[in-house]
Amino acid sequence: MTVIKEMFKKDARLLIQDEQTKDLLSRSLQYAKAGYPIHFTGPSGAGKTSLALALAKKRKKPVMLIHGNHELNNKDLIGDFTGYTSKKVVDNYIRSVYKKDESVSGTWRDGRLLEAVKNGYTLVYDEFTRSQPTTNNIFLSILEEGILPLYGSKLTEPFVRVHPDFSVIFTSNPEEYAGVYQTQDALLDRLITLYVDYKDIDRETRIVSEKVDMEEYEAKAITTLVSDLRKACKEDGGPSLRASLMIAKLAKEEDIPIDGDDSDFVRLAIDILTHQLSRCIDSNQPVQTAEELIRKACKNMKVIRE
Repeated sequence: MTVIKEMFKKDARLLIQDEQTKDLLSRSLQYAKAGYPIHFTGPSGAGKTSLALALAKKRKKPVMLIHGNHELNNKDLIGDFTGYTSKKVVDNYIRSVYKKDESVSGTWRDGRLLEAVKNGYTLVYDEFTRSQPTTNNIFLSILEEGILPLYGSKLTEPFVRVHPDFSVIFTSNPEEYAGVYQTQDALLDRLITLYVDYKDIDRETRIVSEKVDMEEYEAKAITTLVSDLRKACKEDGGPSLRASLMIAKLAKEEDIPIDGDDSDFVRLAIDILTHQLSRCIDSNQPVQTAEELIRKACKNMKVIRE
């Protein structure tokens, strides 16, 4: 749980709660209190995980975090026997009688989902669509029947009843993202899905300015550069707010002027933005095309003192 506490501290620094964000959190909290699982979906870097952790914190319950991945299975979620212990008893009380008893028993360790369900934690299942749909099927019983089946656990109980305080918050990227599985409709139908998109220029500018302690006109030049490049993507994706924060932080630390004609700034922008941009543009030479687009965007960049 120490890891979660550290993530909450980080979340408090990363999430700027403007009016739109506060409204989204307020609505989400109402839905969660009514017993509905929340699902934040949207492009990478839009702030879904920060929102999920902020919402979990507002519930004022212990929080468990699970990251989706294609290798996640029931043993990870429910638990497993982690080892075995043996016990040997030798009875030689009567000299002529020798008795020896030996028994072996397994050591069980609860998985994160089982621990959260039993104790009424708030579960944050981050990027759950990166796990295989067969793995996520277990949530159907939790959300519909209020029980967690103990599949293949060799425990005496067939299931565990869900604690009344248990709640789950899902996050996901759109299906077109690499490494994402299509989610079964039966699960999605049980969630309240809220779309989280990139913030507009003014909101992203405020975030960068406050996080990096940078003049607002410089932050706006950076977020505008990144936003314009994002528009070159053929579908959702591309450079996110994280990229703007990286550029701003490094430029300030290295004393690089926020100037599209400055070679150091152009090099910084290329290093940070090329990979993200090359993955979403339609080109036979995506890396070279991405670098050209970045150089052009830097050349057209305007820094307006307000």
